[in-house]
Amino acid sequence: MRTIRIGTRKSRLACIQAEMAAEYINHYCQGCDTQLVQLVTTGDRLVTTPLDQIGTKGVFVRELDAALRDGVTDLSVHSLKDMPSDIDADLPIIGYSLREDARDVLVLPVGVKEYDCRLPIGCSSSRRSLQLRELYPKAAVKTVRGNVPTRLEKLDRGEYGALVLAAAGLIRLGLKHRISRYFSVDEMIPAAGQGIICVQGRAGEDYGFLDGFFDREAGLCAMAERAFMGYLNGGCSLPVGVYADICGDGRMRVRGLYCDGSSGVYKKKCITGDMNRPRELGISLARALKEEINGKP
Repeated sequence: MRTIRIGTRKSRLACIQAEMAAEYINHYCQGCDTQLVQLVTTGDRLVTTPLDQIGTKGVFVRELDAALRDGVTDLSVHSLKDMPSDIDADLPIIGYSLREDARDVLVLPVGVKEYDCRLPIGCSSSRRSLQLRELYPKAAVKTVRGNVPTRLEKLDRGEYGALVLAAAGLIRLGLKHRISRYFSVDEMIPAAGQGIICVQGRAGEDYGFLDGFFDREAGLCAMAERAFMGYLNGGCSLPVGVYADICGDGRMRVRGLYCDGSSGVYKKKCITGDMNRPRELGISLARALKEEINGKP
């Protein structure tokens, strides 16, 4: 019996996502079983520091990369939105899961029906903060860190009047009932890769046993979104968002948000094109947004 060692962050959500890959392997891959290897990342340790102040990309994956490279694990399972746009060639992304709901959502304290703006909205990214200022111009926005249960505890004890979280995380944690409002992808453009799980492996190794776990359409959308981010060199510190979906007849639609770091000017834009050219679409949108704001690509 071959044991596949799966690297994952220690949080409950990360482990649930890793267990999804593990369950697939256990069920469909004859002669294989699995073991989760839980690791604490830099981003997990710096729980009191806003993400845009940590100052480096890949803060949720670096330790998993080291374990994979050193042979401590055989593959890693990540939330795709945690992955930096540039990754080392020796540790490629080998596939993408079916996408869960990619939208951001508003979560209110238990028993509260409407947000009244008296207490701040808690969120963890400059992307969400920027778009919240349009949706709730009278509200204060305050950084909140920690895993999902920790954030909900802070909300329910009165530190915040509402939270903005990813629908996918709440759904996977069995907390869909906490969602008070879904923001459309036009109201709040999601983070690149939101709702998609990716699997990372070592270059040159055979991971064909996972082919059935991967989803082609999610992979195409992920490629467009990551190309957009790569062109803009986007990370946690930049208010940048992008969301791609397949809109039929072989077409892909890509929505993007870009904010210039020096001027604070930001724009949203949507383009459509051939779904089989996702990287070109992502780069075209990023270039167009940058040119509209800065006057040059």
